[in-house]
Amino acid sequence: MIEIEHLKKVYGEKAALKDLSLTIKSGEIFGFLGHNGAGKSTTIKSLVSIIEPTAGTIKVDGLDLETDRLAIKEKIGYVPDSPDMFLQLTANEYWDLIASAYQLTPERKAKRLGELVGLFDMQSVVDNTLDGFSHGMRQKTIIIGALLPDPDVWILDEPLQGLDPQAAYDLKALMKAHAKKGKTVVFSTHVLDSAQQLCDELAILRQGELIYNGSLDDLLATEPNESLETIYLKMAGRQADAQQINAIAGDDDE
Repeated sequence: MIEIEHLKKVYGEKAALKDLSLTIKSGEIFGFLGHNGAGKSTTIKSLVSIIEPTAGTIKVDGLDLETDRLAIKEKIGYVPDSPDMFLQLTANEYWDLIASAYQLTPERKAKRLGELVGLFDMQSVVDNTLDGFSHGMRQKTIIIGALLPDPDVWILDEPLQGLDPQAAYDLKALMKAHAKKGKTVVFSTHVLDSAQQLCDELAILRQGELIYNGSLDDLLATEPNESLETIYLKMAGRQADAQQINAIAGDDDE
Protein backbone atom coordinates (compact mmCIF):
# COMPACT_ATOMS: atom_id res chain seq x y z
CA MET A 1 0.00 0.00 0.00
CA ILE A 2 1.15 3.52 -0.82
CA GLU A 3 0.06 6.41 1.39
CA ILE A 4 0.57 10.00 0.22
CA GLU A 5 -0.26 12.75 2.69
CA HIS A 6 -0.27 16.50 2.04
CA LEU A 7 2.31 16.25 -0.74
CA LYS A 8 3.45 19.57 -2.17
CA LYS A 9 6.07 20.53 -4.74
CA VAL A 10 6.89 24.15 -5.48
CA TYR A 11 9.26 25.47 -8.14
CA GLY A 12 9.90 29.13 -7.44
CA GLU A 13 6.43 30.67 -7.42
CA LYS A 14 4.78 27.78 -9.28
CA ALA A 15 3.11 24.99 -7.33
CA ALA A 16 3.36 21.75 -9.34
CA LEU A 17 1.52 19.85 -6.58
CA LYS A 18 -0.90 21.36 -4.07
CA ASP A 19 -1.57 19.36 -0.91
CA LEU A 20 -2.07 15.93 -2.54
CA SER A 21 -3.36 13.15 -0.28
CA LEU A 22 -4.44 9.69 -1.45
CA THR A 23 -4.04 5.98 -0.75
CA ILE A 24 -3.10 3.36 -3.35
CA LYS A 25 -4.09 -0.10 -2.17
CA SER A 26 -2.22 -3.33 -2.91
CA GLY A 27 -3.84 -5.64 -5.43
CA GLU A 28 -5.07 -2.92 -7.74
CA ILE A 29 -4.10 -0.97 -10.83
CA PHE A 30 -4.10 2.72 -9.99
CA GLY A 31 -4.11 5.30 -12.76
CA PHE A 32 -3.12 8.96 -12.82
CA LEU A 33 -4.93 11.07 -15.40
CA GLY A 34 -4.47 14.72 -16.23
CA HIS A 35 -3.44 17.17 -18.90
CA ASN A 36 0.23 18.05 -19.48
CA GLY A 37 1.48 19.91 -16.43
CA ALA A 38 -1.27 18.57 -14.18
CA GLY A 39 1.20 17.03 -11.71
CA LYS A 40 1.19 13.35 -12.73
CA SER A 41 4.91 13.02 -13.42
CA THR A 42 5.77 15.18 -10.41
CA THR A 43 3.85 12.78 -8.18
CA ILE A 44 5.43 9.71 -9.76
CA LYS A 45 8.95 11.16 -9.61
CA SER A 46 8.39 11.95 -5.94
CA LEU A 47 7.37 8.34 -5.33
CA VAL A 48 10.60 7.03 -6.90
CA SER A 49 12.88 9.61 -5.22
CA ILE A 50 13.83 11.53 -8.37
CA ILE A 51 12.14 14.66 -7.01
CA GLU A 52 12.31 15.82 -3.41
CA PRO A 53 8.87 17.12 -2.35
CA THR A 54 8.61 20.54 -0.76
CA ALA A 55 6.34 19.13 1.94
CA GLY A 56 4.34 16.04 2.80
CA THR A 57 4.98 12.36 3.43
CA ILE A 58 5.06 9.19 1.34
CA LYS A 59 4.83 5.71 2.84
CA VAL A 60 5.15 2.38 1.06
CA ASP A 61 4.01 -0.70 3.00
CA GLY A 62 4.38 1.29 6.20
CA LEU A 63 7.92 2.47 5.40
CA ASP A 64 8.52 6.22 5.33
CA LEU A 65 10.33 7.44 2.23
CA GLU A 66 12.22 10.01 4.25
CA THR A 67 13.86 7.43 6.54
CA ASP A 68 13.61 4.15 4.60
CA ARG A 69 14.45 5.32 1.08
CA LEU A 70 16.69 2.40 0.08
CA ALA A 71 14.28 -0.25 1.37
CA ILE A 72 11.46 1.37 -0.60
CA LYS A 73 13.57 1.61 -3.77
CA GLU A 74 14.15 -2.15 -3.57
CA LYS A 75 10.37 -2.66 -3.71
CA ILE A 76 9.85 -0.54 -6.83
CA GLY A 77 10.29 -1.06 -10.56
CA TYR A 78 10.13 2.23 -12.47
CA VAL A 79 9.51 3.11 -16.11
CA PRO A 80 10.15 6.84 -16.71
CA ASP A 81 8.24 9.02 -19.15
CA SER A 82 11.13 8.90 -21.64
CA PRO A 83 13.25 5.87 -22.59
CA ASP A 84 16.09 8.00 -23.93
CA MET A 85 18.68 7.06 -21.32
CA PHE A 86 21.81 4.89 -21.11
CA LEU A 87 21.96 5.11 -24.90
CA GLN A 88 25.62 4.07 -25.02
CA LEU A 89 24.81 0.67 -23.48
CA THR A 90 23.59 -2.45 -25.20
CA ALA A 91 20.29 -3.87 -24.03
CA ASN A 92 22.12 -6.70 -22.26
CA GLU A 93 24.49 -4.24 -20.55
CA TYR A 94 21.53 -2.20 -19.33
CA TRP A 95 19.82 -5.28 -17.93
CA ASP A 96 23.10 -6.35 -16.29
CA LEU A 97 23.18 -2.95 -14.57
CA ILE A 98 19.64 -3.40 -13.26
CA ALA A 99 20.33 -6.98 -12.11
CA SER A 100 23.39 -5.79 -10.22
CA ALA A 101 21.52 -2.92 -8.55
CA TYR A 102 18.83 -5.33 -7.30
CA GLN A 103 21.40 -8.03 -6.45
CA LEU A 104 19.70 -10.71 -8.53
CA THR A 105 21.36 -14.11 -8.58
CA PRO A 106 22.62 -15.23 -12.01
CA GLU A 107 20.02 -17.99 -12.06
CA ARG A 108 17.15 -15.66 -11.20
CA LYS A 109 18.32 -13.07 -13.71
CA ALA A 110 18.67 -15.61 -16.53
CA LYS A 111 15.21 -17.11 -15.93
CA ARG A 112 13.40 -13.81 -15.62
CA LEU A 113 15.26 -12.16 -18.49
CA GLY A 114 14.60 -15.09 -20.78
CA GLU A 115 10.88 -14.83 -20.09
CA LEU A 116 10.68 -11.07 -20.66
CA VAL A 117 12.97 -10.91 -23.70
CA GLY A 118 10.95 -13.69 -25.30
CA LEU A 119 7.64 -12.04 -24.51
CA PHE A 120 8.68 -8.70 -25.97
CA ASP A 121 10.45 -10.29 -28.96
CA MET A 122 13.87 -8.74 -28.24
CA GLN A 123 16.02 -11.84 -28.78
CA SER A 124 17.75 -10.61 -31.94
CA VAL A 125 18.80 -7.18 -30.60
CA VAL A 126 20.04 -7.85 -27.06
CA ASP A 127 23.64 -6.97 -28.03
CA ASN A 128 22.71 -3.81 -29.92
CA THR A 129 23.08 -0.37 -28.33
CA LEU A 130 20.03 1.58 -27.29
CA ASP A 131 21.26 4.50 -29.38
CA GLY A 132 20.34 2.56 -32.53
CA PHE A 133 16.90 1.52 -31.31
CA SER A 134 13.58 3.07 -32.27
CA HIS A 135 11.58 4.77 -29.53
CA GLY A 136 9.44 1.65 -29.13
CA MET A 137 12.45 -0.67 -28.83
CA ARG A 138 14.00 1.60 -26.20
CA GLN A 139 10.70 1.58 -24.34
CA LYS A 140 10.61 -2.22 -24.33
CA THR A 141 14.21 -2.32 -23.08
CA ILE A 142 13.39 -0.02 -20.15
CA ILE A 143 10.21 -1.94 -19.35
CA ILE A 144 12.10 -5.24 -19.28
CA GLY A 145 14.63 -3.65 -16.93
CA ALA A 146 11.90 -2.39 -14.58
CA LEU A 147 10.18 -5.76 -14.43
CA LEU A 148 13.36 -7.84 -14.30
CA PRO A 149 13.66 -7.97 -10.46
CA ASP A 150 9.89 -8.68 -10.18
CA PRO A 151 9.36 -5.90 -7.62
CA ASP A 152 6.19 -5.64 -5.58
CA VAL A 153 5.36 -2.14 -6.85
CA TRP A 154 5.37 -1.17 -10.52
CA ILE A 155 5.42 2.58 -11.16
CA LEU A 156 5.00 3.26 -14.86
CA ASP A 157 4.96 6.77 -16.33
CA GLU A 158 3.25 6.67 -19.76
CA PRO A 159 4.44 3.05 -20.26
CA LEU A 160 2.38 2.34 -23.40
CA GLN A 161 3.72 5.29 -25.36
CA GLY A 162 5.52 4.14 -28.51
CA LEU A 163 4.81 0.43 -28.05
CA ASP A 164 3.52 -1.63 -30.96
CA PRO A 165 0.06 -3.17 -30.47
CA GLN A 166 1.41 -6.59 -29.46
CA ALA A 167 3.83 -5.16 -26.88
CA ALA A 168 1.10 -2.88 -25.49
CA TYR A 169 -1.27 -5.84 -25.18
CA ASP A 170 1.39 -7.94 -23.45
CA LEU A 171 2.29 -5.19 -20.99
CA LYS A 172 -1.36 -4.63 -20.10
CA ALA A 173 -1.73 -8.37 -19.49
CA LEU A 174 1.34 -8.32 -17.22
CA MET A 175 -0.08 -5.36 -15.28
CA LYS A 176 -3.36 -7.19 -14.68
CA ALA A 177 -1.56 -10.37 -13.62
CA HIS A 178 0.71 -8.45 -11.22
CA ALA A 179 -2.27 -6.80 -9.51
CA LYS A 180 -4.09 -10.12 -9.35
CA LYS A 181 -1.20 -11.48 -7.25
CA GLY A 182 -1.93 -8.79 -4.66
CA LYS A 183 0.83 -6.47 -5.88
CA THR A 184 0.57 -2.82 -6.87
CA VAL A 185 0.62 -1.15 -10.28
CA VAL A 186 0.69 2.64 -10.57
CA PHE A 187 0.69 4.22 -14.01
CA SER A 188 -0.03 7.47 -15.76
CA THR A 189 -1.54 7.77 -19.20
CA HIS A 190 -3.12 10.15 -21.66
CA VAL A 191 -4.83 7.21 -23.38
CA LEU A 192 -8.27 7.12 -21.80
CA ASP A 193 -9.23 3.84 -23.46
CA SER A 194 -6.28 2.19 -21.72
CA ALA A 195 -7.30 3.72 -18.40
CA GLN A 196 -10.83 2.42 -18.86
CA GLN A 197 -9.52 -1.08 -19.69
CA LEU A 198 -7.07 -1.29 -16.80
CA CYS A 199 -7.79 0.91 -13.82
CA ASP A 200 -9.44 -0.17 -10.60
CA GLU A 201 -8.97 3.29 -9.09
CA LEU A 202 -8.14 6.69 -10.56
CA ALA A 203 -6.71 10.02 -9.50
CA ILE A 204 -7.45 12.93 -11.82
CA LEU A 205 -5.21 15.96 -11.40
CA ARG A 206 -5.68 19.47 -12.74
CA GLN A 207 -3.00 22.12 -12.30
CA GLY A 208 -1.50 20.30 -9.33
CA GLU A 209 -4.78 19.68 -7.54
CA LEU A 210 -6.63 16.41 -7.01
CA ILE A 211 -10.11 16.74 -8.50
CA TYR A 212 -11.14 13.08 -8.36
CA ASN A 213 -9.94 10.03 -6.44
CA GLY A 214 -12.01 6.85 -6.46
CA SER A 215 -12.99 3.81 -8.44
CA LEU A 216 -13.43 3.85 -12.19
CA ASP A 217 -16.88 2.30 -11.77
CA ASP A 218 -18.00 5.08 -9.41
CA LEU A 219 -16.75 7.73 -11.82
CA LEU A 220 -18.56 6.18 -14.78
CA ALA A 221 -21.71 5.86 -12.68
CA THR A 222 -21.87 9.64 -12.26
CA GLU A 223 -22.93 9.89 -15.92
CA PRO A 224 -24.08 6.41 -17.00
CA ASN A 225 -24.56 7.28 -20.67
CA GLU A 226 -21.22 9.01 -21.13
CA SER A 227 -17.74 7.69 -21.96
CA LEU A 228 -14.73 8.14 -19.69
CA GLU A 229 -13.37 10.58 -22.26
CA THR A 230 -16.43 12.81 -22.00
CA ILE A 231 -16.55 12.69 -18.20
CA TYR A 232 -12.82 13.36 -17.95
CA LEU A 233 -12.93 16.37 -20.28
CA LYS A 234 -15.82 17.86 -18.35
CA MET A 235 -13.80 17.58 -15.14
CA ALA A 236 -10.22 18.27 -16.20
CA GLY A 237 -10.38 20.13 -19.48
CA ARG A 238 -12.95 21.45 -21.85
CA GLN A 239 -14.98 20.03 -24.67
CA ALA A 240 -14.23 22.05 -27.77
CA ASP A 241 -17.20 23.86 -29.23
CA ALA A 242 -18.36 22.22 -32.46
CA GLN A 243 -18.63 25.58 -34.24
CA GLN A 244 -15.08 26.44 -33.22
CA ILE A 245 -13.76 23.11 -34.55
CA ASN A 246 -15.66 23.51 -37.79
CA ALA A 247 -14.37 27.03 -38.22
CA ILE A 248 -10.76 25.95 -37.73
CA ALA A 249 -11.17 22.93 -39.98
CA GLY A 250 -12.71 25.11 -42.69
CA ASP A 251 -9.98 27.74 -42.74
CA ASP A 252 -8.30 26.13 -45.75
CA ASP A 253 -11.50 26.31 -47.80
CA GLU A 254 -11.16 30.02 -48.42
